[in-house]
Amino acid sequence: AALPDAGHVAVGFPPARLPADRGQRPRALPVLRHGVRPQGLTGCRAFGFFRDMDRYKSYQPVVAALINARRPGSILDAPSGSGWLKSLIAHDCQIDGIDLFAPSPTGYRGFRNADLGRGFPQELGIYDAIVCCEGIEHFGNPEMFFTSAREHLSVNGLLIVTTPNVWYPQARLQYMLRGFFPSFPCLVGKIKQGTHMHIMPWSFAQLYLYLSLSGFKDINLHELNEPKPKRMYERVFGLPHRLYCLSKARRAGTEIERVFWQQAGSRQSIYGRRLVVSAVPA
Repeated sequence: AALPDAGHVAVGFPPARLPADRGQRPRALPVLRHGVRPQGLTGCRAFGFFRDMDRYKSYQPVVAALINARRPGSILDAPSGSGWLKSLIAHDCQIDGIDLFAPSPTGYRGFRNADLGRGFPQELGIYDAIVCCEGIEHFGNPEMFFTSAREHLSVNGLLIVTTPNVWYPQARLQYMLRGFFPSFPCLVGKIKQGTHMHIMPWSFAQLYLYLSLSGFKDINLHELNEPKPKRMYERVFGLPHRLYCLSKARRAGTEIERVFWQQAGSRQSIYGRRLVVSAVPA
């Protein structure tokens, strides 16, 4: 049955499990490293996966590998965009999509148009995984989004988020010279509610903060196959930042602090252009 939603279009969106049906699905989630074979892909399927990687963006194979390692039975892809996620999943599952701009992707069980900046529609059920790729930089209320995502995840569910990173040296240098990060220009004269704007820049530290405030734990930053650094001068400019984080990790008073500073000081965090972060409900 379609879900009612004033002001938005709902198209054949079957309900996921209701909150009372939250299940136990424990499984360790690996932190991927450069060159690691995505779990869940074997034989010819794995060969096809790697053969076609050139046509995917750097974060997409990493997201798919995390999903294939976890093997969730139900996935909410929000924003769903073109629906690329379904083509990289190596097991049978039900996928629903939400997007404000894109139409319903082919092969998705259900779809609706909605503004995710206002959080997820309350009437949605519970999912084993929620994937948000290149979305949170458009949201003006990220804590509302993350809190509502937690409400629609199963007890052992998985949240995956990707977004541009603004910690790499070129981005910080541009901010110092111009006052704006790359991909986050001044929007004066173009500001309109509900339009496709980059309004919220992110680093791993900011993502960690918002996810923790919204009730998530086991927050992990994952490696992407991209140059780190992309330009030689960035190695020099990023070195003090990297050394600072690693020194904080050595002096950390708790394991949680140590793990945070190690990830914050990683090459992906300091030199990478993209962030892929996973977390589970606390």
